[in-house]
Amino acid sequence: MRLSPAALWQSPYPLLTLASLQWAANTVAGRLAVGEIAPMLLVSLRWGFVLVFLVAFHRRALAADLPVLKKKPGLLFLLGLTGYTGFTAFFYAAAHFTSGANMSIVQGSMPFFVFSLAFLVRGRRVGLMQGLGMVFGVAGVALVATRADLEVIRTLAFNLGDLFMVGATVSYAIYTVWLEDRPQVGSLSLFTALVAVALVTSLPLTIGEAATTGTFWPTPKGWIITLLVSIFPSFLAQIFYIRGVELIGPGRAGIFVNLIPVFGAAMAVAFLGEPFGWYQALGLALVSAGIVLAQKR
Repeated sequence: MRLSPAALWQSPYPLLTLASLQWAANTVAGRLAVGEIAPMLLVSLRWGFVLVFLVAFHRRALAADLPVLKKKPGLLFLLGLTGYTGFTAFFYAAAHFTSGANMSIVQGSMPFFVFSLAFLVRGRRVGLMQGLGMVFGVAGVALVATRADLEVIRTLAFNLGDLFMVGATVSYAIYTVWLEDRPQVGSLSLFTALVAVALVTSLPLTIGEAATTGTFWPTPKGWIITLLVSIFPSFLAQIFYIRGVELIGPGRAGIFVNLIPVFGAAMAVAFLGEPFGWYQALGLALVSAGIVLAQKR
């Protein structure tokens, strides 16, 4: 059954699933971008493209919402810095130092950080079902990321890139929990404000990259990657996630990130011709069970 755009906007589970699907593509793009564009430059360019698009097509509604947005400048700065600049900077830096398996495993720990922060900040306890949901989700992520291969598990080595992924995961968990305090404006207006913060806070990183390790303009392939990540994981997925958190809260929404490595594996099957293994089916089943359990009150 097809959902109309209006019905989709009221349906948190399809929205969060679509967000995870697009972020799975971002994981693939992050690996493909190595050598095609400098990582911090990619962060600035993606948010710059999104901001230009938003200002061009949403400026009237944004002007109307601006007085409300101005009441919470500190919160907007925190959300833009952690959820957009922090996450993407750590994520693309990690892709240069670690494997896709390690990135997926570390990212699978995000629901743990979301639930932990929600408890510390909001006083929300993790119920038995939520706890089981986290366990099932992490198990499914680990199964898919390691391909159920003991040799892969034995040779996993954690390095600087994995620390970057921990930074990315913690950054997005902070964003998810504090997103509940968002100003009461339209999602696109809120998103425009956060993208503006992301662009401004990413520029020092790009300048620092150029001054230290050096930077370079994108190759033709790099420009295509930049355009695609600007449209899908940077724009549509973020809007869907903001709406999903608004509808069901950060803890229940955060568990959906465990779909990212599962979708990533499926994309490898569909577009790269990799074989579909039993561990992928079992991983999807575990992650899906984790999501269902985590929605129990």
